[in-house]
Amino acid sequence: MISRRPALAVSEAERQRVDQVDRLAASRPPGVPSLIEMLADPSWTVRRAVVASLAALGDAAVGPICACLAARRESEARIAAAVDALVASLGDVDDAVLALTRDPRPAIVADAAQILGRRSSVKAVPRLAELTSHADDNVAVAAIEALGRVGGRSAVDALVGAVTSGNFFRVFPAIDVLGRSGDPRAIGPLVALLDDPRYLLEAARALGRTGSRSAVAPLMRLLGRPSDAVARVAAVALAELRERYRERYGSAAPIDEALRSEAPAPGAARRLSQSLAGADPAEQAVICSVLGAIGGEDVLLDLTRLLDADPPVASAAAEAIFQLSRSADSRVLAALRDGDSSRRLLLLPLVRGVAAAGDVERCLADPDPEVRAAACDALARISEPSSARALFQLLDDPNPRVVHAATTAIQCLGGPDVEALALAAAREGTPAVRRTALRILGYFAPPSALPIFLEGLRDPDLRARERAIHGLAFFAQPEAIEALVALAAEPSERVRAVAMRALGQSQRAPSVIEALLAGLRDEDAWVRYYACQSLGKLGWEAAAGLIAERLRDESGQVRVAAIEALSAIKGDLALSALEQAARASDTDMRRSALIGLGIAGREASLPTLLGALSSPDVATRLVAVSAISGFSSPEVLPALVRAAGDPDESVRAAATSFIAGRPGVDATRSVIALLVASQAQGPLTAALSTPVPGRIEGILDALRRADDELSPVLTAALARMRLPAAHAALLEALQLPSAPARKAAATTLAAVATREGFAAVERASRTDPDPEVRRVAASVLSQWA
Repeated sequence: MISRRPALAVSEAERQRVDQVDRLAASRPPGVPSLIEMLADPSWTVRRAVVASLAALGDAAVGPICACLAARRESEARIAAAVDALVASLGDVDDAVLALTRDPRPAIVADAAQILGRRSSVKAVPRLAELTSHADDNVAVAAIEALGRVGGRSAVDALVGAVTSGNFFRVFPAIDVLGRSGDPRAIGPLVALLDDPRYLLEAARALGRTGSRSAVAPLMRLLGRPSDAVARVAAVALAELRERYRERYGSAAPIDEALRSEAPAPGAARRLSQSLAGADPAEQAVICSVLGAIGGEDVLLDLTRLLDADPPVASAAAEAIFQLSRSADSRVLAALRDGDSSRRLLLLPLVRGVAAAGDVERCLADPDPEVRAAACDALARISEPSSARALFQLLDDPNPRVVHAATTAIQCLGGPDVEALALAAAREGTPAVRRTALRILGYFAPPSALPIFLEGLRDPDLRARERAIHGLAFFAQPEAIEALVALAAEPSERVRAVAMRALGQSQRAPSVIEALLAGLRDEDAWVRYYACQSLGKLGWEAAAGLIAERLRDESGQVRVAAIEALSAIKGDLALSALEQAARASDTDMRRSALIGLGIAGREASLPTLLGALSSPDVATRLVAVSAISGFSSPEVLPALVRAAGDPDESVRAAATSFIAGRPGVDATRSVIALLVASQAQGPLTAALSTPVPGRIEGILDALRRADDELSPVLTAALARMRLPAAHAALLEALQLPSAPARKAAATTLAAVATREGFAAVERASRTDPDPEVRRVAASVLSQWA
């Protein structure tokens, strides 16, 4: 079936010709010759309709379009339209277009190379590699650009030949493709171009794209050049190299080590610092990060000045200062002490170490609440007990964010001083301070605080009384339970509701269960809501029947709470009630029941959940995907794979993430298949390195068949796991029959930089049966020479 095109603004004559295109497309193969005649139509709108129709006809149109491209060269519009139709075709295009690359006319060969590149034809890579040395420059450039679209790793030798050809028209496009290949053999030819002013800047950028450690030294040498522009480009390239290495192997530590060990030319750091003046904000941020790795005391002043720049630059400068000075260095602390609020906000997240506690405490009085909150967060990291008194002074801060940060920091400190200060604040503070102090005491629940909570039940501040009720649930003493049970029968509906909620955090004592069961019949909906919820939290199976009755409650929140409670209770009665709710007419109840069935995890409910994956409602399908993810049944993985092709993006993303975290070799195969098919590979690439059971075995199995593009992705995933078993798998991959796998394993083992890995790569450089593997192994070893 031909898909309908969106409506276009067309003239009457164009509309008639578009209608003719639709009639010809509907006639299938008999209409192809007439459609091809219309490829040269003067109207762009009509030509687009013809291209779409020919592409949709697939195999039936491929041969005629190729014949047209070879024979009808009088119209540029026709040629361009024929190329577009072949690029978009649903048919088997590769073989027919590869045949065109044998045509003696360079223009046709160049068009064929363009088509194969735009289609990302892996099958065409060997022929495209041959065409990079074609006698015609246009053909060679088209082949190089095509390899850039497909991925040039398997054609590195051909790209190296183009880069070293001395032909400007071939060298320039090949530089970028060679850099993006990520192959270690690209480094030498690219470094050689740094001495040619025509290619210097582009070669430097390409070295950054390699993500290779061996590119650090030549880029560092560029920092000694007299040109500020060259220094800025080198800094940007180093930053990109570091980020690509981190993405590939999970850590940039070897690059940071190389940056520190490769001493730049004398004065290079200072020159780079001076080049900040002519750099745009993005370049300034990158230069700061490089200075943080290679700078020295002489550039600290320039970095400090940048703390007042635009936020991205100021943040990068703060991080660089931290790298240079470490946490408690006098320069950092002085900048923290003397700086304004914006500067403090940049530096506080970087502070570590007890020596900084005093200067951080001074920031608690800053006029900016964000700074005060950041200071609390810093004191939580420092964990200096003597800071507790200063933090308690912020419990009555007018900004809730500050109060929350101070409370969290106090809870991180703990200790006798905190207990004493909290007891005093709960007795003597303002209502807001008393509430927060009760929260802190409830967190630790020291026996000495129980009288405070019992007294708090009579606090004149209602919210303080509620906080006392909540806190009693964390005390094991009988007096606390008795008080909560008594409160569950209070005249106040609000007090009863708070008591019901608190009872769910306490013990499964008979008096507690009795109070909660009575709460199911309470006249107030919120009391019933918390009674359901608490019985579920306590897992009281005998209450399943009474809770199931609440599925017909007049209040929606009670019905939802009943579903939540039933999902936490074992037994057939609870499961039957959830199954019934999953078929209810109320959409919210149905979704809640699906969630409950997923939480319950009973295999008997799986058919209901799998059926919900076919719901016309997107939210229901999304809930069903989440609900089935916890089941281990064999039918779940295929269902998740189908959901990964859902029309809705949110459903696809959820299904993909659950597949990625699923154990087993089959799940790993599914992740790899999605990775190959997906355009957005970032999350899947990261998920592939999740060390769930079966992941290493699945990757190793996939490496036996992976090509030059997929193999490095798989070995990099093993490296990011940082596990002995994953390292052993890399060593095993170096012995696999597949040459692409061995090349990728050699590159990755060198990047991981273990003694055992180096020894294995060194052996491969001498003894591997494939000369290309030997060259790759020798090349990566040279990085560490």
